[in-house]
This record gives sequence, structure tokens and C-alpha cells, in this order.
Amino acid sequence: MTTLLYIADPMCSWCYGFGPELTSLLEGLPELPMEIMVGGLRPYYDEALTAEQKAKLLDHWRQSGEASGLPFKEDTLNRENFIYNTEPACRAVFTVRSIAPKAAWPVFQAIQHAFYAEGRDVTNGQVLAEIAVPILAEMGHPMDTAAFLTQWAQESSVLGTYGEFEQIKKWGVTGFPTLVLERNGELTLVTSGFMQMPILVDTLQAIVDEQDGVQPAPAN
Repeated sequence: MTTLLYIADPMCSWCYGFGPELTSLLEGLPELPMEIMVGGLRPYYDEALTAEQKAKLLDHWRQSGEASGLPFKEDTLNRENFIYNTEPACRAVFTVRSIAPKAAWPVFQAIQHAFYAEGRDVTNGQVLAEIAVPILAEMGHPMDTAAFLTQWAQESSVLGTYGEFEQIKKWGVTGFPTLVLERNGELTLVTSGFMQMPILVDTLQAIVDEQDGVQPAPAN
């Protein structure tokens, strides 16, 4: 069994920028399943951003925007007393995955778009439910906002999300996005950081060839 493990955070600007590259990869390899794992970029923060922190984050946003061409609404961070806690959004992805695993990637992307392109506060449970519920319904798992919020807030979701953060730490993953190939029980790093799709394909092929014992063709 071969699976791609995508370790990321929906409120990570480089994960947002990496989205089109990963989407292109998955479209070109439809037989390769992917599972999203939430890593927790800034979980459990409880203080508003300082001006210095905002400036640093906006620099990352601009770099990601230049690399990806995606829209960033910079005034998102200018919301008064905004606390950049990524745990609620990660928990929303975790909750969706427990309900409908195939919906996790669309919801992950929708949260990213809502935060970066629309300036919505995705640290808010109500906003997260408004994003997730329509996608779940489209994918054959109808539920109302209240039901989603109940599952999102329950102890198993909170502890499950925390447990996933801890597992990622045990694997030694410290940055996002990170893409790992799981093949025959073996984990192999594909990329830690933004990578363009053609290079992703070449990297994956090299990993598979090495594991299969395929020797590279001699140079002409």
C-alpha cells in the first residue's frame, strides 16, 4: 500500500501556496491516495499578535504569494486583538476527516481560501462550520452546523488533534508543508517546504526507483 501523507496546517501561508502544486500532482497521479495530517503551526496561542509578529507573518505571506500567484488579503492580520491560534482550524480538518476522509482535502483548501483570500476569521468555530458543512453535504455526509460544532468541540476531537500534533513532533517534522511517502510501512520524506509540481514528480519517482532497486539510466 502506497500513500502520500500531507502534514500541514490550514493557517500556514506556505501550505496555502503549495496547494496548487499538490493539486496538480494528485490530478496527475489519481491512483495515489493522500491523507492529510495536521501538524499545528501555532496551536494554543492565547495572546494577540504584536506589530513585529504581524510584519514577520506578512513577509512570509508576500513570499508565498509571489511563489504561488495566489491572492492574499493582508488586512486579515489587522483585525483588532487577533489571536493567531491555528488549533481550531486544524481541529476542523481533523473532525472532517473523522466524518468523511475524502472531504478533508477540500475542506482544508476551503479554510485556506477563506482565511487568506477572503479575510475570514477561521479561528472561530462558527466560521469553520459554515465552511465545512456545505462541503460535507456535497460529498454525501449532510449535517447541520450545530451537529458539526458539537463534534468539533467534543473531547475526542480536541484530544485527537493534540495527539496528532504530538505524533508529528515524534516524527521530527518541524516545518510545513511536509510531504511524506508511506510505502510498505516505510516513511520517506518527499519535501519539507514549498516545491513545484515537476520537481515533486521527479522526487517521487526517484524514491520509488530507489526502493525498487532500479538503477538510474546512464547519461549520454
